[in-house]
Amino acid sequence: MNTTQHRVPIVTVTMNPAIDLTVRCQSLQAGAVNRAHAARIDAGGKGINVASVLADWGVATAATGLLGRTNASVFEALFDRKQIEDRCLRISGETRTNIKIVDGDGCTTDLNLPGLAANPGDLRVVADTLDDLCREGGYAVLAGSLPSGLADDSYLPLLRAVAARGARAVLDTSGAPLTAALGAPRELLPYAIKPNRHELEAWAGEPLVRTDDLIRAARRLQALGVSLVVVSQGEHGALFVDQHRVLHAGISAVAAISSVGAGDAMVAGLTSALLDGADLEGIARRATAFAAAKLGLPGPHLPDRHAVQRLAADVLVTRLA
Repeated sequence: MNTTQHRVPIVTVTMNPAIDLTVRCQSLQAGAVNRAHAARIDAGGKGINVASVLADWGVATAATGLLGRTNASVFEALFDRKQIEDRCLRISGETRTNIKIVDGDGCTTDLNLPGLAANPGDLRVVADTLDDLCREGGYAVLAGSLPSGLADDSYLPLLRAVAARGARAVLDTSGAPLTAALGAPRELLPYAIKPNRHELEAWAGEPLVRTDDLIRAARRLQALGVSLVVVSQGEHGALFVDQHRVLHAGISAVAAISSVGAGDAMVAGLTSALLDGADLEGIARRATAFAAAKLGLPGPHLPDRHAVQRLAADVLVTRLA
């Protein structure tokens, strides 16, 4: 078992990782032969992407979760290159491949293949690993979908492990796993969540058309015990809602090479800002800058720190409440 000297400020958990195969073509036509002019492979999955971006920012990070033994080398290469501590559990089978087809207009079509099959014993190992890695005052990012074989409430033991170590959880998932996690006892609830509009609508059980609707839903989450709610809205920016203020953050259009992983970069930005003790405006600026900076690069990566800081200075932050 690791001793406290191995605990890290931020741990990411990815229970259903993926290898992202990004294919670029001039146009995509159903039922026809489509010729690609470029392709690249990246180790992916929401928590893996967060860890990759955090490493680029210079934050000591560990990654845990599940990887298929057969094709783990893609992830191992990323971890080695970026000095991310690899504490992922290897299980039988192959990590799934997600195919992302990007056309000449920048529109992305996703084909997500089936993932690994896990069992409750695998979940217990990951929870024990979190217990090893989390430190008081640190953060754990629990991100992505759950693999087959695990129940919808499988984030609960992970939230329990984080809370037991005095760390805070940042949750980025959707659907039934999000609903189950938000039904946890108050002391186990994530400190922060980052749904997009559609994910928040699914949880709320109603359309959230106006900004006021989104704010109202965020306040419902805070009444449950979630301290920080960030609602990402793509090119329309994001809402940042804490107990005292509601901010909208946006930035002028930036040249986008790939939008894949932009939401994960936002999670990395907000978590690193939380770790630094930033106020809500500082969180909004950094999270938005991380997402914008990632747009200019293929894969889950950031440019140099100065480029990100310049973007953060350009973020327009407006107080709504």
